Amino acid sequence: MKRLVLLVSLLFTINLLAADLKARNVFLLTVDGLRWQEVFRGLDESLASNTEYNKRSKDIKALYWTDSKEERAQSLMPFLHGTVLQKGTVVGNRDKNSCARVANPWYFSYPGYSEILTGVVDEALDSNEKIWNPNESFLEKLNTSKNYEGKVAAFTSWDVFPYILNVERSGLPVNAGQKVDPPANELERILNRLQDDIPSPWETARFDAFTHHYALSYIKNRHPRIVYISFDETDDFAHDGRYDEYLMAANRADRFIEELWQFIQSDADYKDQTILFITVDHGRGEEPEETWRHHGSKRSVAKYEQYLAQYPDGIVGSEAVWMAAMGPGIPAHGLVVTGDKCLTSKRIAATLLKLLGEDYRLFNPEMGVPMQEFIQ
Repeated sequence: MKRLVLLVSLLFTINLLAADLKARNVFLLTVDGLRWQEVFRGLDESLASNTEYNKRSKDIKALYWTDSKEERAQSLMPFLHGTVLQKGTVVGNRDKNSCARVANPWYFSYPGYSEILTGVVDEALDSNEKIWNPNESFLEKLNTSKNYEGKVAAFTSWDVFPYILNVERSGLPVNAGQKVDPPANELERILNRLQDDIPSPWETARFDAFTHHYALSYIKNRHPRIVYISFDETDDFAHDGRYDEYLMAANRADRFIEELWQFIQSDADYKDQTILFITVDHGRGEEPEETWRHHGSKRSVAKYEQYLAQYPDGIVGSEAVWMAAMGPGIPAHGLVVTGDKCLTSKRIAATLLKLLGEDYRLFNPEMGVPMQEFIQ
């Protein structure tokens, strides 16, 4: 009898611990086209010294250069390396046999984001045009469930996201691009005015600072449970050929994520109950050197990106991505060696659902399966 009572008590304790490990909230963040090379090696000296790609070469070397690539990576993204890598799980450092990649065949943004958010690869999504996504994102699926209805929101610098998340069908609140929502408070009124007064250099994207502060204001005032935030400047500056600005945008994104995490850990509704998952929609080239500016598969170059016709094999390496996560239910593995297999972006949605205690098969059995590397 004593043994039975002890066993029941032990099982009860284990169940309580398991319940404590289950996350209540998920914050998914993406940093468009930020290469794994900078994330894990830091500043590339050759690119930083090339005057074709830099107007502030001395400045970025002073900020981010040391002889150690680990220290360079740390100085570029101190929160990722000093906190997430120490407390969570990271994949994608190919120098250390850790591999992550997209599963879609195109290697650019719309199909990359759709893959991340829906958990499926739809090869018909083969452009960055503003077309309504026929596939439902995990955000949309959660928003239709009793526990999360009205508690899902997205904030994005790129103005194509209302189409990727199909707001026409989903009804999700998506603050995107140059769109200005009615302000909920004085800070948002000021942000709206500043966004009008500070023109973006890009037709389809705004500065990431606006995205970050709109998101933080909404989170503080509304306390959504599922949040998606997408930063875009890294990709924009890379396409512009500005390596200095690309690096500083990566560093700012790291700081924005740290500020978000600091609020999460200071708030009773979020503290120790929130998953932070960070990834990218595609990689970029490495060799020849000028391909750092570009991305695209052999198929996409042949079909659409004729300006890259000098690269008949596509931009080699632009399928390579990275992932990083921490929070309840995520083990403190640090960098995970994947061996001869690559984790894929289409498995992110199911992984996040699993961490929330949801069965992805009830939402869409076609999703990529959860990544056990991210699950305790």
